[in-house]
Amino acid sequence: MMSSLSRRGLLKGCAGAFGLTFSSHRSSATTLFGDDPTLGREVVFEDRFHTLDWSVWDAGPKATTSDTGFYGRSAFAKKDGEEGFNPYAIVDDPMAEDGKALQISARYIGKPMNVRKYYGNTLPEFQWISGNIQTARKDGTILKGWRKGYFEARMLFPRHPITWPAFWMLNGRSILQPKTSIELDIVEHKGWEPTLYGTYLHEWGQPGQNSESTGVETPVDMTKGYHRYGMLVDDSRCIPYFERRPVVDRRTGRPADWPITRSRQLDDDGDVFWPLLTLALRTDVPFPRPLRSEDRSTHMRVDYFKVFS
Repeated sequence: MMSSLSRRGLLKGCAGAFGLTFSSHRSSATTLFGDDPTLGREVVFEDRFHTLDWSVWDAGPKATTSDTGFYGRSAFAKKDGEEGFNPYAIVDDPMAEDGKALQISARYIGKPMNVRKYYGNTLPEFQWISGNIQTARKDGTILKGWRKGYFEARMLFPRHPITWPAFWMLNGRSILQPKTSIELDIVEHKGWEPTLYGTYLHEWGQPGQNSESTGVETPVDMTKGYHRYGMLVDDSRCIPYFERRPVVDRRTGRPADWPITRSRQLDDDGDVFWPLLTLALRTDVPFPRPLRSEDRSTHMRVDYFKVFS
């Protein structure tokens, strides 16, 4: 399998290197689209997670033919769970807009497991079950996908020593022809950094491998309440948002406005992006010793997923 850390393009040494704009400062992209990316757009798809619709979502390892689809310290469960544990649930939540939310959990099993093709079955630090849902399948079927639009999820992240929740997207071609895939990481969070997260663009493989990234420092604790994480994708670029405000690319000091250099290939192939909502566990930090009882199970919640066009 590919290294999960290199694959996701993580930032290192991020203290003091994060930014978020809540001012009227605009780049050419925000001048064109306005600070609120939903203005002038309509909702073309939404899931408020009153139920988990398996005609829209699939569960388990990332849809890919390049590796097993697992990464990190946990096995992503299929929709009925693994090892007697099902990480997917619809729960009552007064902080959710409609009083219901999708809860994706991680649990430490702590004994040898029998998850098909999972590399961590016999490794004590990797004997976790967690969850990943996506609107695509390993056979290349795209259940829901969009070439362009503003993509947003309202999410609540856990406080935890190794959690790695994410809302991200891949292009359809990445499943069966993964050598030149495109990955849009709208938000990747570390459970021990409540006011920091990362957002990334990766165009993997040659020719023309390309990556963009920035960290975001938020004025709020993301583990204490729901917040909106989004990305605008147009004909040739993507722009990440937090609470519907463009985030600052710390390298330029301006709102992030990243070219997707393979946009023409996307259009020539009739390709689309499909979303994933994932609770993974990181491998680049020490395993907690001892693992406290309160950290043997943890949860992230998703209030809704929406697409505006």
